[in-house]
Amino acid sequence: MSRFGDLEAAIMDVMWAAGGPIRVRDVADELNRSRPLAFNTVQTVMDNLFRKGWLNRQKSGRAYWYVTVRSREDYVAGLMGEALAVARDPAATLVRLVEDLEPSEVAQLRAALNAAAEREAGQ
Repeated sequence: MSRFGDLEAAIMDVMWAAGGPIRVRDVADELNRSRPLAFNTVQTVMDNLFRKGWLNRQKSGRAYWYVTVRSREDYVAGLMGEALAVARDPAATLVRLVEDLEPSEVAQLRAALNAAAEREAGQ
């Protein structure tokens, strides 16, 4: 999985924040608050994200309504998986990551690991 480009990341931020179907025009308007972008540029990048499997779309009249297919957490997990794949010692890398977590995040991680262990034991 490759990392998003700057415009892809900005579009996905808008899409994830929307929480539901949104038109290219709405995304372009939101992005144009901070930098000028042509509608066609936003449309092309959203079409690319659709083809890459990050967005789904449905045509309504003349406009497509886009919705996210995968979450921000899916994206970050993929990046972390890639990073661990090139680490000389993935376990040591994970330990280093956990050392920087807040106590509440450690508790969430512990709960997730316990749930995974229970699922594995039940198989």
